[in-house]
Amino acid sequence: MMEVISFAALAAGLIIGLGALGACIGIGIMGSKYLEAAARQPELMGELQTKMFVLAGLIDAAFIIGTGIALWFATANPFLAQIARLVK
Repeated sequence: MMEVISFAALAAGLIIGLGALGACIGIGIMGSKYLEAAARQPELMGELQTKMFVLAGLIDAAFIIGTGIALWFATANPFLAQIARLVK
């Protein structure tokens, strides 16, 4: 029973950690491409900036949803009762 709880905590940590890593890499690449595009065509900076902020919100939303799911599994694991029933 204790192993299941520890696996749920480990899974939550992996979900949050890998989600943060992916979001940071994605926003970093997007920011660098925005700066390259703005340097090439400065007259499009306003339109590019709007698109960049929309994409940053989408990237962050995916990470925040993953964090919410991970915390849900860590605090109220719906599979814990089923696994405990199988162990007995």
